[in-house]
Amino acid sequence: MALLLASLPWLWTTTAARGHLYGEADAPAADVVIVLGTAVAADGRQPGDRLTGRLETAAALVDSGRARVVLVSGDGGGTSGDEPTAMTAHLTERLGVDPRRVVADPFGLDTYDTCARARDVYGVERALIVTQSYHLSRAVTLCRHLGLDVDGVAARCPGCGPALLVGKAVRDYFASGKAAWDALRGRPPAVRSPADPALQDALKN
Repeated sequence: MALLLASLPWLWTTTAARGHLYGEADAPAADVVIVLGTAVAADGRQPGDRLTGRLETAAALVDSGRARVVLVSGDGGGTSGDEPTAMTAHLTERLGVDPRRVVADPFGLDTYDTCARARDVYGVERALIVTQSYHLSRAVTLCRHLGLDVDGVAARCPGCGPALLVGKAVRDYFASGKAAWDALRGRPPAVRSPADPALQDALKN
């Protein structure tokens, strides 16, 4: 019984996301694709391997016409570096995405904050969200709980061997508890900002 109760948040994030998870090749269309931040490389300027995979997937969605604008959301003042700046540079300088089609949120401090700020600050109603498969159900469930019509797209995962995937899945199992608690109490994002028209302006280009 104790194990079942402890697993309820994970079961929630897993079951609520069903029917909204896709691979890159079969992803539906949406005006906006949200890319969740994660650690940058040791130099503090380049995206790490898993972040690179997320960005490559988002760029492919734009190239294929499944998305028009990329919202990169991460920690702009993290200990490993400025995630949104590194993400923006990689998309525009390495992957050829038009800079006018990239909007950066430097206060997406976790998945919940990214979803809440996408809705409240950038006016997102419908979007794709890109992250690795081990994180995708939680991301989709949180965004949908917050009222966004979101479908998840599994990101490319360079260097993701079996041991890493198992470790990340275990981490996400425990992270689902915080996700459920945040959703239950309607936690506001850590940083509140006024409405920003940048994303809506990008959609006009």
